[in-house]
Amino acid sequence: MSGSHSHRTRIPPVGVAAVLCAAALTVAGCSSSGSGAAATDSARDAAAAASSAEGLQTAYQNAVKKVLPSVVQITTDQDLGSGVVYDTEGDIVTNAHVIGDATSFQVQLATGGRPLAAKLVSSFPPNDLAVIRLNDPPSGLKPAVFADSGKAAVGQIVLAMGNPLGLSSSVTQGIVSATGRTVSESKTDGGTGATIPDMIQTSAAINPGNSGGALVGLDDKVIGIPTLAATDPQLGSGAAPGIGFAIPSATVKRIADQIVENGTVTDSGRAALGVTVRGVVDDTFQPAGAAIVEVDPGGAAAGAGLRPGDVITKVGDAPITTVQSLTEALADDKPGQKVKVTYDRDGATKTVEVTLGSL
Repeated sequence: MSGSHSHRTRIPPVGVAAVLCAAALTVAGCSSSGSGAAATDSARDAAAAASSAEGLQTAYQNAVKKVLPSVVQITTDQDLGSGVVYDTEGDIVTNAHVIGDATSFQVQLATGGRPLAAKLVSSFPPNDLAVIRLNDPPSGLKPAVFADSGKAAVGQIVLAMGNPLGLSSSVTQGIVSATGRTVSESKTDGGTGATIPDMIQTSAAINPGNSGGALVGLDDKVIGIPTLAATDPQLGSGAAPGIGFAIPSATVKRIADQIVENGTVTDSGRAALGVTVRGVVDDTFQPAGAAIVEVDPGGAAAGAGLRPGDVITKVGDAPITTVQSLTEALADDKPGQKVKVTYDRDGATKTVEVTLGSL
């Protein structure tokens, strides 16, 4: 999230049951020799536990030491967030909502020194990603190494690195709580309004200013870009503790590679109908579908015969009641995939098969 905005997705409260398991050591016999053996075993176990704890701490510290120099602070006239050094040419990947409408930036390296000027290369709001480039990249820039996010596993220890609330080079820790989440940003709270598939859920604290930073495994590789935290509907705008989301590194690399090479995104990997829509309501003023306002010539919808005025009510088996639900229904689909679209036209319900295009 950016420093002055706290945009979050709203998700229903989830009940979590925690089960604590205790291991009991049973020692047979009461002789002095038995007690001595038990004491020896206990001392050995304690030494092993201490060694294990020390090893884990060392892994944490090594990850911070190796990756934090690749995490920068990005400042605009109105905002503050984080970014990750992408290459030695001065390219930095961050969230689209961090840069907003700005085209020039000040970048502070974690290694110190004066702020460096940067300019926008390109932004891709549908995936809330952007690349900026240092005007005069210094020698010794340390690009982050990106992991295969497809191997991210629930329970994996992760560290979130960034500049929460302007506290530069901060680190929080947690685990991967879930993978494959489809999450929608709030546009009114400073986000892009994007619906992003395949996100990594984490318990590592994600606060305003963490957006665009790094979610890092203990192998010293970035598995995702922290982007937003959830809010609890029962707390109004209050954050739901321990529920944050990061864009997976596979998506980050696919989008950033194209921006760095071409200056734009030519293949998002995201499906699209090729329509502009608005929400409609029924006679009881309940959301009732997504009405097509405009059809892109040569797009997927045009090829299937959809036209302005049609009201989409279902994509595949997913009911469509709002613009948001249409976006979410398409989020997990791929370009070239065939889906059935149900729609209302002039009071009649029709269904057509559409070959999806690219977002």
